[in-house]
Amino acid sequence: MSKSIRKESEEVLLQQGFNYEETVARVEEIVAEIESGELELGEVFDEFAIAVEALLKCQNFLAQKKQKVNLLIETLEEEAESF
Repeated sequence: MSKSIRKESEEVLLQQGFNYEETVARVEEIVAEIESGELELGEVFDEFAIAVEALLKCQNFLAQKKQKVNLLIETLEEEAESF
């Protein structure tokens, strides 16, 4: 893997406008690269670390969205009870 591809992986994670779908797509690309068997061992570990970081960001993103949804549901239930 070239340094430019590794740099691209890191840039996706550092972008200010986090995009869940783009991040998941990048993780899928990393998995495909690892599964191809064409990477050197050091590159496998580097890419794996990038994928783990991306997945943690996705997990945090989903947890935040779940919390917002739960709050909205709670608000709707409270409003329905007041009628």
